[in-house]
Amino acid sequence: LGANLVPRILLFAGLLAVGAISVMADDNVLPALKAQYQRPLTIPFGGHTGYSPQLATLGKMLFFDPRLSGAQNISCASCHNPSFGWEIPVPGAIGAKNTPLSRHSPTVLNAAWKTHEFWAGRMDTLEQQATGPVTGPSEMNGSFEQMAPRLAAVPEYKQWFDTLFPGKGVSQETVTTAIATYERTIVAGWSPFDRWIDGDEGAVPDAAKRGFKLFTGSAGCAACHTGWNFTDDKFHDIGLPGTDFGRAKVEPDNPQAMFAFKTPGLRNVMNRAPFMHDGSLPDLAAVLTHYEGNFQQRPSLDPAMKPVVLTHPEEQDLIAFLASLTADEAAVPTPVLPTN
Repeated sequence: LGANLVPRILLFAGLLAVGAISVMADDNVLPALKAQYQRPLTIPFGGHTGYSPQLATLGKMLFFDPRLSGAQNISCASCHNPSFGWEIPVPGAIGAKNTPLSRHSPTVLNAAWKTHEFWAGRMDTLEQQATGPVTGPSEMNGSFEQMAPRLAAVPEYKQWFDTLFPGKGVSQETVTTAIATYERTIVAGWSPFDRWIDGDEGAVPDAAKRGFKLFTGSAGCAACHTGWNFTDDKFHDIGLPGTDFGRAKVEPDNPQAMFAFKTPGLRNVMNRAPFMHDGSLPDLAAVLTHYEGNFQQRPSLDPAMKPVVLTHPEEQDLIAFLASLTADEAAVPTPVLPTN
């Protein structure tokens, strides 16, 4: 943020009343606060197909394989690129017809912990989610009727499917199961913040520590960005302009669902611009500007959307904290895809 920026008004004054943690002036209580952001050590596969390295490897190949699309020209990774926080650096995802879509690609990071899929939560599981983009006419424009024989004609794929899914072969169920298994393994790496949480006081600068207290206190961010993945997985109208009804398409009888979108997690946030469901805010400075309080006034606006004034040094501290959530860069090798 430039030094000449005026003090921003950030986030929600009313959030403290709905669950945000107050500013911790006493460092004696800081360990209890930090414990709420401790990373889990295992990936939850319960209730879904269990993990195996072979199944995840097959899922990774399918995730990167353009043969899943109708024109065989784009893959899941085309919109969920590991180099950009498993998103892409454009406002709207680019569909099969090379046209921008109305919504920004949501990250696949930490997908195993999500309780809803897509910005409006129209699917409940990763297996269901994998079906949507593959068959969406404006997305990958594929069909499992065409894809199954196409993949089965590749000897290496046929061997993989016959081994991992005996008697089932290539089908919508087996393809989406493999992709979902791989997606559950896409977990944000340990960040400076995590090392600080684990006891390394030198892992983050003092500015980030002050930013953490702001984030969990007077700035009110922690009312929605909760837990180790920094999301409540709920839906809020935060006052962005636009005509996309969001969650209301899933809950048409809920007036608070109008213009409401899922709270995104904040892991690796420095790699994931632009921001918001429509990619309308190009950087974190623009995000701060949005939360100055010039919200679209409408009945569905989250009642917690009340501005808080932050000084410029406080803004810098908050940005330093958000930067600490980004893990050290780790390359994701592109799989070698089988050939016909």
